[in-house]
This record gives sequence, structure tokens and C-alpha cells, in this order.
Amino acid sequence: MFVAAAGAYVNVVTHLVQLSLLTGLGSLGLMIWLMSTPHSAETEQKRLGMLAGFAFLTGVNLGPLLEMCIAINPSILPTAFLGTAVIFTCFTLSALYARRRSYLYLGGFLFSGLSLMFFFSLVNLFVGSTWLFTANLYVGLMVMCGFVLFDTQLIIEKAESGDKDYIWHCVDLFLDFVNIFRELMIILGMNEVPPPPRTSAKNNSVCDEPPTATSTRFSCHHDCNSLSCSAGCGAGCAA
Repeated sequence: MFVAAAGAYVNVVTHLVQLSLLTGLGSLGLMIWLMSTPHSAETEQKRLGMLAGFAFLTGVNLGPLLEMCIAINPSILPTAFLGTAVIFTCFTLSALYARRRSYLYLGGFLFSGLSLMFFFSLVNLFVGSTWLFTANLYVGLMVMCGFVLFDTQLIIEKAESGDKDYIWHCVDLFLDFVNIFRELMIILGMNEVPPPPRTSAKNNSVCDEPPTATSTRFSCHHDCNSLSCSAGCGAGCAA
């Protein structure tokens, strides 16, 4: 988590937005490489390096969204992080103290939910519906909370069966945490942005003040940070 925070800080300070595509592809490549490398004493150090690189690039990919939130209201970041920590802790404890395997049935529903979210995200690229985006956002938050329950109990069952690949288990939980954090930042940012201007029915004049540059930038950033896969692969949009 500290490595991801360092990556996000580097992006905010150096403004590496133009390299978002490369960092997104890099994080995806490291995740695939880590997944395909078997866990053993010989590969442990190498896989830990892959994990650190993946976490760093994931933090870099969060940089543009962090900048948007800082521009709107800097208090969004600590609020979102604290909320994510509370949510993650509560759902993790619930999975640990619940009856064994009691949440594993959620897997099918959760992956189906991810597929539907991805489909509606593609549809919304052409429709441009604010309502659909907001619904997708809140559904994504609920799905990620469900994944905390599912992944925690799945890791326990794997460990009981002899799977001691703690590095990949860290990736599962890390992605859950990051995706919840991303969803909460977008939700809090949307609540801070003023509503769009209303026009009069008679003269089509603007009744409210026009949106600020900050609100316009954040609105444009919404689709690029909507959750479409559990790996957080928003590289295509970020470009």
C-alpha cells in the first residue's frame, strides 16, 4: 500500500498523465507475469519485486483522479481513504468470523456483476447517460465490497488446501482495496461538483452559474475511472 501511495505521489508531483497508457499496460503486464510465475522459494524475491512494481504503477494510474479530487476539495482524499479502510476492515472481519465457505457462493454473482458493469460502461460511451454512470458507480462499490468477503474466504480455503502463495493473495486484496478507494473518490467528487446549469424554457437563458473548469474536468474524468474490471485496467481511457 505504501508503494502504491508513492506511485500516486510521483504522478501528482511530476504530472505523468501523458504516460498513463504505458503505466496502465505496465501494471497489467506485471500482474500477468506475476500470475504466471509459480510460487517457490527460488522465485519469491522476484515475485515480490513484481508485486512492488505492480503496486507502484497502480498508484501512478490513480494520479490523475487524485489530482482532480485535490482540485475540487483536498479533504476528499483522507475521507475516501478512511472510508475505504473502515469498509475493508468491516467486511474482512465479517468474512473471518462467518461460517467457513459461507460467502463463496457469491463468486458467480460478483463476476456476473462485473460483466454487466463492463457491458453498461460500453453502452454508456455511446449513450452518455449520467443516471447510468451513477448507477454503475454505486453497483461497482457494492460488487467490490462483495469481493472482499469472497476473496477473504477463498484465500482461507486455499491456505487450508495447501496454497501458500501469499503474494498473489495480496494482489487480490490489494485490488479490492484500490477499487473501493477509487469508487469512493469518484462518489465524493461528484457530490462536491455543483449541478449543471439550468436553462429557461422561454428564452433558453442560463439560470444558474456556468460550471467551473474544475467541475468540467472532473465530469470528463468520470468515464475514464469507472470500474470495468477487477484489475483496475483503465489504461485505454487514461490515454
